[in-house]
Amino acid sequence: MLTASEIAGWKSPPLVVATAYDFPHAVILEAAGADVILVGDSLANVVLGLPSTREVGMEEMAVFLSAVVRGAPETHVTVDLPYGSDATPELAVQNGRRFMDLGATSVKLEGPKLAAIRALVEVGIPVMGHLGVLPQTATSFRKVGTSEESHTQLMRDALSLQEAGVFSMVLENVEAKTAKEVTESLSVPTIGIGSGKATTGQVQVLQDLTGFSLKPPPFARAFASVRDESVRGIKAYIDAVRGGQFP
Repeated sequence: MLTASEIAGWKSPPLVVATAYDFPHAVILEAAGADVILVGDSLANVVLGLPSTREVGMEEMAVFLSAVVRGAPETHVTVDLPYGSDATPELAVQNGRRFMDLGATSVKLEGPKLAAIRALVEVGIPVMGHLGVLPQTATSFRKVGTSEESHTQLMRDALSLQEAGVFSMVLENVEAKTAKEVTESLSVPTIGIGSGKATTGQVQVLQDLTGFSLKPPPFARAFASVRDESVRGIKAYIDAVRGGQFP
């Protein structure tokens, strides 16, 4: 299992991160050799069919985190602190400790919440940052870092997160040139999603990369057609039962 310290000093090859929300998919990701598994609050959308990541809280995240930890005991598992759970440094530490007690290796939080990050790091909880598009609070999902003002703010925030003590950070839907400059300015790795090739690693939602998602984002790629194959298999089962070939 990669530790937060090992990831903090990572240079190459690219870090490979993928989301998982349940036991069987965690088993698969560990068997395939993913470096890090993210239990993302994106489970609200892709697993529970809810309109936004704001719709899940600590109770839901705890259930899914526990399942993933059981399925991937030898893999670094990071987990999102859901919307509102890091509203104050004290609350962030309380909830971070709960996740660590459930077996998480680290926690991830969105945005430049420097006081919360420092408080978590101070009590020994490794923190992955997250800049660019922030789904918990975003009013627009357009690419970030395209204007001079946005570029400057993103650079400033990235350096502030590093100073606060994150061991890595996600850059979501950041303009590729800006993501490259951010990556080159930091000593900790960046993990891109829709942010070009120059980040230290990449993260994708499992349902996007396996072809389960009906409306994947434009920066996702399906590397398998598991949904189509599942539909084919289930139809074959239905036909076999109705036709008397099974059992």
